[in-house]
Amino acid sequence: MLNETIRSLRKSFNISQVQMAKDLNVSKQCVSNWENDNILPSIEMLVKIAKYFDVSCDYLLGLSRSETIDVSGLTTEEVSHLKLLVGDLRKK
Repeated sequence: MLNETIRSLRKSFNISQVQMAKDLNVSKQCVSNWENDNILPSIEMLVKIAKYFDVSCDYLLGLSRSETIDVSGLTTEEVSHLKLLVGDLRKK
């Protein structure tokens, strides 16, 4: 499950394994191994991956299917616009 979530997030952000590896300061082979379920990332790396994709560790591990969006620094009006946009997307 973790491997599929990492792969899915990486692809949804249109990031290559090479770029992700560079951004997380690991080898491309390391990212490939995570995605192919050959090895698991350390707890420290799991936290880095969660921060990298702006999701919770629970989401990565499949304990929660809810993604969160950090809205800190946005005005109340901007948050309201985001909520409306999410509502419109759910109707599709």
